[in-house]
Amino acid sequence: MSARLPSGVLVSALLRRVNDAGGIATMLARGDAQAGAILIVTLDRGVMPRLLERGIGPDGKTALVPAGPADATSGEITDYWRKRRQRDPDLWVIELDIPAAERFAAETILAD
Repeated sequence: MSARLPSGVLVSALLRRVNDAGGIATMLARGDAQAGAILIVTLDRGVMPRLLERGIGPDGKTALVPAGPADATSGEITDYWRKRRQRDPDLWVIELDIPAAERFAAETILAD
């Protein structure tokens, strides 16, 4: 048995924490409950979209790594994650609209 929490549990905890803090957390696509990758669209008051993915950082530990096109519009980000879902139906796509969205995600879904 792996010590890593299932993706579904991590996503549920992240959605709850952000909503409890007064932000808006939305599941745009449901992935595999056990081992699906997690892609996060971060916003701050509906602007400045940014993509982060739970992956492996340069130090070998779990990290939030930038994903997708840099300085993209909301439409470009949507196109990106939809194309990713076509290739990887196990991918979770979560949208967080709260100040310090990256901090909320890191505190919740990074175990290392």
